Amino acid sequence: MIETIRLTNFKCFEDQRVYLRPLTLLAGLNSSGKSTIIQALLLLRQSFQENVLPDIGLTLNGKLVQLGTAKDALFEEADDDEIGFEVIDDMPADLKLRLAYREESDVLAVKVCEPTGDIWQTSLFRDEFQYLRAERVGPRTSFGMSDYEVRHHRQIGSSGEFATHFLSLFGSEVINLEGLRHPAAASHTLQSQVEAWMTEISPGVRLNIKRHSEMDLMTFSVTYSLGHQVASSEYRPTNVGFGITYALPIVVSVLSAHPGSLLIVENPEAHLHPRGQVKMGELLSLASTSGIQTIIETHSDHVLNGIRLAVHGGKIDSSKVALYHSKWESGGRSPALNLLNVDPTGRVSQWPDGFFDEMERSLDQLLSGD
Repeated sequence: MIETIRLTNFKCFEDQRVYLRPLTLLAGLNSSGKSTIIQALLLLRQSFQENVLPDIGLTLNGKLVQLGTAKDALFEEADDDEIGFEVIDDMPADLKLRLAYREESDVLAVKVCEPTGDIWQTSLFRDEFQYLRAERVGPRTSFGMSDYEVRHHRQIGSSGEFATHFLSLFGSEVINLEGLRHPAAASHTLQSQVEAWMTEISPGVRLNIKRHSEMDLMTFSVTYSLGHQVASSEYRPTNVGFGITYALPIVVSVLSAHPGSLLIVENPEAHLHPRGQVKMGELLSLASTSGIQTIIETHSDHVLNGIRLAVHGGKIDSSKVALYHSKWESGGRSPALNLLNVDPTGRVSQWPDGFFDEMERSLDQLLSGD
């Protein structure tokens, strides 16, 4: 598990340490540094995957993240032209990088690279990793396939584009992590468990997946089971809204993960009803209790409440949860990143201004009559 990330002269941060826990939630206004923390990890992974790291440097534009040139990566008020990254894992293992700045280059060249322990064998750099970006694949009549990504590396794709292919290959696998099993599922298989969790988003949903190898395409349709009645019709994803397609890759990623994995999810709440957002927060909480390190970037108080309810219900220990609130403060050169703790009842230790308080502000205005 990654314990600490340190960023020096990277984008909006002059010098920032981030202490991670099994479940870390990043919140705050837009352009306040949340994505920068995630991008740092993605830069390290994509550079290693493309054989640029450790010998050459960091490639700023790849499959996972596209930042532009070194000018876009350097902290605007930097006192020197050196960018630094540090990752500390509990194996124990760590990585310290100092990188040279060349304004128009899309590679940050290595000046110093100091790996210790088996840092290259940690989940950040291996197949025990999933990243789902905010802009995921929406409803389609067909979805892509990739034997290389799915069968050989068990990747779902950063846009969730291979979720149906993944289910077609591994849907019969048994979910061994008891903490993730849905009590209403028909069996312990991945397919049954995915459908059971998806019913929390769209009640009674059933997925019918078909593989069209001759066209390298996957399709799926949706039927609904309500009580003893099954809908006679099958519905295309384009006819059941965005929520199912957007949520499916997250549910598949969580339920197929193994202890020691790293899961990064941006905006898990996208296109979901508030109830579904709460349940998504609960599911991501359960993942972290099963040895899956989870990093979430969200703007949803419902996702936050799903996590808090999981703590309150004893499903996750409060010490395993870190809530970060980032905001720009007057006169600051970098955003302030504040760590908030959750107590065993699910209450947040402090509630800073701007931390999921817009509903309260709006209600105050409505009740005051102003």
